[in-house]
Amino acid sequence: MAEEKDPESTEAIVAELHKKIKEAFEVFDHESNNTVDIGTIIRSLGCSPTEGELHDFIAEVEEEEPTGYIRFEKFIPVMTTVLLEKRYRPIAEDVLLRAFEVLDPTKRGFLTKDELVKYMTEEGEPFSQEEMEEMLSAAIDPESNTINYRDYITMMVIDEN
Repeated sequence: MAEEKDPESTEAIVAELHKKIKEAFEVFDHESNNTVDIGTIIRSLGCSPTEGELHDFIAEVEEEEPTGYIRFEKFIPVMTTVLLEKRYRPIAEDVLLRAFEVLDPTKRGFLTKDELVKYMTEEGEPFSQEEMEEMLSAAIDPESNTINYRDYITMMVIDEN
């Protein structure tokens, strides 16, 4: 006998996802024009698509020439489905923490803005200037000009329970 999901429980899950998506959208809608960079917001919601998956996603949601940007009204139903299906499996919090700790060998618990920019633009697959600006806007504490990576990881990861 197959278990049926409680419709009220499903509605609560969807409502919580909509809230998280809306909050993330507001963080990254820097120009207040109701559009955001697709890759940045998907990753901010705890998803880790490959570049190929990201290009497929962009092609799926954009009718015209792909720009990499999306309007909220179009994004929320598609992203809700992605999160409900657990597509683009998120990276586990402990894996993210270990990655940041590799960049912080003295275990200070933070990276400076300059350190983060250096690592993200010179190592591995470099981030573009636009991607860096998007990430820094959410990650950097403006008072100390550092990123407390434990706090940033907590903000990035969606609780799957």
